[in-house]
Amino acid sequence: MTHRIRPAARGATVVTLIAAAVLLAACGGGDKKGATQVAAKVNKEEISVHQINFVLQRQPGLPADQAQAAGKRVLEGLIDQELAIQEAGEQKLDRDPNVVMAIEAAKREIVARAYADKVANSVSKPGDDDIAAYYKSKPALFAERRVYTLEEFSIEAPGDAAKVVEPVAKAARTADELAKQLKAAGIKFASRSVNQPAENLPLNLIDQIGTMAEGQHLTLPSPAGVSVMFLTAAKPQPVSLDQAKPAIEQFLMNERKRKVLGDEMKRLRDKSKISYQGQFAAGAASAPQ
Repeated sequence: MTHRIRPAARGATVVTLIAAAVLLAACGGGDKKGATQVAAKVNKEEISVHQINFVLQRQPGLPADQAQAAGKRVLEGLIDQELAIQEAGEQKLDRDPNVVMAIEAAKREIVARAYADKVANSVSKPGDDDIAAYYKSKPALFAERRVYTLEEFSIEAPGDAAKVVEPVAKAARTADELAKQLKAAGIKFASRSVNQPAENLPLNLIDQIGTMAEGQHLTLPSPAGVSVMFLTAAKPQPVSLDQAKPAIEQFLMNERKRKVLGDEMKRLRDKSKISYQGQFAAGAASAPQ
């Protein structure tokens, strides 16, 4: 009987192959002493196969045929790391206040991330009805998806000057006409032509641009002044529900994780007593509620 490796298990299988390769190397290629979990000794300290596997598990997608070479590279890196740690200990660098603070900060970040991951992993996957509802709610992204050719203008008009430029931009019927009017008025601008599918547009503009006809334009405020986008062409390229399902599922999962994490942090804040001190006391009123 032929057994196939499932994709979900492939990463673990690669790590197992690496572990076996390192164990064989540690045993001299297959002598009778038996396998050991020690991959190398650096002076009196040991580096284990588990340490190697931990590093490799953070490098997904490693081909199985590169397992042994990857394990050896990781081991050499761990040896260099251990040598540096031992020398730093000799020089008492591990007692340096900045080093101690950095270690504590890294520990706090790791533990907090572990808790956040635990909370996020409790979220259930969206069902088919949820996915279908999102697909239906975003026709410009899916059923009526288009690839747009846009002529974008970034017009410099800081402050009150934007009020003068906006009517000019709105009155222009074509990109060429707007460019001529801006040049005649001595207004600085930059323009470019871009081809973008709907999913690459700013999320808050997808629905607006999705309803525009060729030749129409959209005028928006920008940090520098005014931004104008002329729609010069729009080619339909719809995406079916089946095609969109993986992306929608991932998006909805991420949204659910963000929400559950936000709710959890609010719960933790609500049940805790937090008092701001010193220079931060004045900003307590603006702290997250």
